[in-house]
Amino acid sequence: MHYKDYYAIMGVERSASADDIKRVYRKLARKYHPDVSKEPRAEERFKEIGEAYEVLRDPEKRAAYDQLGSNWQSEQDFTPPPGWQPAGGARAHGFDGGQFSDFFETLFGGGAARGSMRGEDEYAHLTVTLEEAFNGATRAVRLTVPHRDGRGHITRDVRTLNVRIPKGIQQGQQIRLTGQGNPGLGNAGAGDLYLEIAIGPHPLYRMEGRDLYLTLPVTPWEAALGAKLKVPTLGGAVEVRLPPGSQTGQKLRLKGRGMGGPTPGDQYVLVEIINPRVDSDRAREIYKQMAQELAFDPRAHWGTL
Repeated sequence: MHYKDYYAIMGVERSASADDIKRVYRKLARKYHPDVSKEPRAEERFKEIGEAYEVLRDPEKRAAYDQLGSNWQSEQDFTPPPGWQPAGGARAHGFDGGQFSDFFETLFGGGAARGSMRGEDEYAHLTVTLEEAFNGATRAVRLTVPHRDGRGHITRDVRTLNVRIPKGIQQGQQIRLTGQGNPGLGNAGAGDLYLEIAIGPHPLYRMEGRDLYLTLPVTPWEAALGAKLKVPTLGGAVEVRLPPGSQTGQKLRLKGRGMGGPTPGDQYVLVEIINPRVDSDRAREIYKQMAQELAFDPRAHWGTL
């Protein structure tokens, strides 16, 4: 029987916190899930990671495992110490009992693993619009959801779930759907489904954290003379005062008009001067008159070339 270095399998230090171990497991489970992964040995790695997490997530099992010491090498021949007693029932995290290694079953009791097991958590992505993220919404989402058939095998069915999108949700946040993951065995409950949120691109706004950026096209005379202009925000149109002498790239701040949250973001309006097209003789005359009467050289600061 070979020793399993569960810390090395998950790529964490022996001093790693429970939160760190949980975060790393979620990342690895997504990477090696056999239904979606293109990685070599994905199914084998997925099982190894699940077994390692089953031990390191449980304080009792982890403490018992740590008693073996840190001098063992992975895949080294292993024999339990004299008087070793299995530490706790193997409350498996979404694996059939037969999928645990001999090493695990020797340390923690294989029989318990086959009786009652919590289902494995599932992970998926959900893209929402910027308006949905700002206002909150309920979406009917079609997802492939695991299901255990009468023979105990897990199949995947397409189901429609009503997902509530919280107001002010951010890129990368997760929505947890309790009990929508892999079904458990025996009397144990199903795992959860975590939807990682992506906010789709918007034709008007660019998002940075909780702040929104909007480009405001203005005419040369509006920029030169100043103007009061209506601009859109996700909460409705507002009036903005454009100062006289405004230039392209100038930034106007609309406080609290960004994404909501404990500390709401701001909306920034970026000025962009748009010149009228010269598509008539009259337009050409006006531009020539401006060139003659407005003595202006935007490159004067370059000096003499």
